[in-house]
Amino acid sequence: MLAEPAAATVSVATSDRGEPITATSVLPAGREPILLTAADGVPLIAEIARPLGPVRATVIALHPLTTHGGSMDSHLLRKMAARLPALAGVAVLRLNTRGAVSRHGASGGAFDYARGEGADLAAACAWVDSQPDLPDPWVLGWSFGADIALRHADRPPVVGVILLSPTLWLTPQATLTSWAMSARPMIALIPQRDHYLPPALARERFTAIPALDLIVVPQAGHLLIGEPSVRLVLDEVAARLVPGRAPLPRYWRGRMEQWNELPSPAPTRSP
Repeated sequence: MLAEPAAATVSVATSDRGEPITATSVLPAGREPILLTAADGVPLIAEIARPLGPVRATVIALHPLTTHGGSMDSHLLRKMAARLPALAGVAVLRLNTRGAVSRHGASGGAFDYARGEGADLAAACAWVDSQPDLPDPWVLGWSFGADIALRHADRPPVVGVILLSPTLWLTPQATLTSWAMSARPMIALIPQRDHYLPPALARERFTAIPALDLIVVPQAGHLLIGEPSVRLVLDEVAARLVPGRAPLPRYWRGRMEQWNELPSPAPTRSP
């Protein structure tokens, strides 16, 4: 089915009319580092960003390829955690899957081609399920994270799946076919200029999932660089998780901070 697109910080004072939300904006939220443990004992660095008001939905965010620098701080996931709690009432759980390193710290274990990472996702799901204030979790997987989601997210308490720039590198066709029987909604956002899985090939591969909504992100590459792509993705996430909240505001009235890459905060350390 095709559809149309629906941290160290430095304080910045805002004017009465509000300030534009930019690539480095960090809006208010309750942010807490957490340490998860996978069923096979691998320690996992994570962070939860909760809205300061009621939580309307939850995202468990899975990052791009670990061996190519993907982590919970990959730019789109960082911006998701910086904006969605305040703008849409969505809590965002980010984690470094096994072997991944970010400024928050290094998870244990080693990259496992979306196999052992299933236990990492299961640990995140179990933690979210244990929190009474984190309802309706969706799994969002970007690139390699989309392979993890496709292979391991068709399980409670997950209510839906969002795929960003999926490559299907590590997803067998039989796995795609199995999703045709799932009641969980699935959305795939495909960059128009993605050289791994361009829109025409994505439409062909995803025919195995007739109910999937495939959305092309105009003029975007695999990494979804640039505010137009970021805003479209975040608007689509908000529209699916909290109907009526998209498009998200482009300005913010109140306290806003700006991301600053240096100095880094003291990382959470795994045992």
